[in-house]
Amino acid sequence: MAAAASRSLYTEEEQGAAFVELFFDLVFVFAITQVTSLVLNDLTFAGIGKAVLIFWMIWWGWTQFTWALNPANTDHATVRLWTLVAAGVAFIMAVSVGDAFGDGGLLFAGTYVAVRLIGLGLFYKISIEQPKLSASVRLFTLRSLGGLALAILGGFMAPELRVWIWLGVVLLDMWASGTSGSRGGWDLHPGHFAERHGLFVIIALGESLVAAGVAASHQDLTTPLLLVALGAVSVSCLLWWSYFGWLKEGLERALRSKKGSGQSILARNAYSLVHFPLVVGVIAIAVGVEEMVAHPTDPLHTGPLAAFATGIVLFVGAAAVAWLIASGKLLWKRVTIAVATAIALLLLPTAMPLWVLGITSVALLIILVVEFERCAETVARGAE
Repeated sequence: MAAAASRSLYTEEEQGAAFVELFFDLVFVFAITQVTSLVLNDLTFAGIGKAVLIFWMIWWGWTQFTWALNPANTDHATVRLWTLVAAGVAFIMAVSVGDAFGDGGLLFAGTYVAVRLIGLGLFYKISIEQPKLSASVRLFTLRSLGGLALAILGGFMAPELRVWIWLGVVLLDMWASGTSGSRGGWDLHPGHFAERHGLFVIIALGESLVAAGVAASHQDLTTPLLLVALGAVSVSCLLWWSYFGWLKEGLERALRSKKGSGQSILARNAYSLVHFPLVVGVIAIAVGVEEMVAHPTDPLHTGPLAAFATGIVLFVGAAAVAWLIASGKLLWKRVTIAVATAIALLLLPTAMPLWVLGITSVALLIILVVEFERCAETVARGAE
């Protein structure tokens, strides 16, 4: 039986994240770092828009692989080999991020399309043993081809046109997901699917700490610098707790409770779509944190401060939207506190880094306190 299972690319068994998947994810640590640098180098509305557009394409390549490997036998040599090949191509894609709207547009587009095609091809091979899954994968693949062709076309175009063409890629991705993801037959393993997205959130939060650490390592370790660095760590830890304290488990339980098309729609909406702004929020927070650590005794400029405040709202708010989709209940206290905190930060007469990080830490701690009962209830249910 074990030998037969090892020859199959598909598995019906629930499995945890495999080491090859974790290795694949490590490439995206670098990709997130590249996107953060892209924002820091052009902290304008146009620059931020380009960075978000680039990150959507990176995210869509990752999330497609998450769907593909969800029913896969990750012990199979073929699955491992093609996942590693995709990791190598994704690394080149990440390297080209900084010049994606310059001379490197075709390199970025070509590697992006290659990652997508490897994922689609592997997904189809995995799905062959399951007719319903195979039909869904074929439909999604066919409806994705337009966006992939448009991505390559954009790589040939002048930068000012490339933005609009790649925006068309996003719209076609949304259309392919919207018309294909509502079908049944995707055969999801809820625990693995939730775990993979949780790991990506950890990767993103880790990147914000890396940004703080790199900035701090280039300076003398003064008391203000150490306090700001500790404040950045505090914010990251509290954001972690706001997601993993109970929400991650609650979303996974909601996903397990759904069947057929209801499950695939929830997975698409609450995870593949809504987790995108959540991770964008972490990138925005990293932009502010890097500036605060680089200048721990100087008031924070409007751009980095707005990025940080917006990032807090995006992370906390997107998590609340995911729960709304999963349960039909709005975490209004969480959202209210996040929005009020962002407004307070933007209205500070002098946005000193320690004040910004201190106010944010207190606000996040309040969210954890007001949601304590919900957290305890979720943990108790998980222990049943």
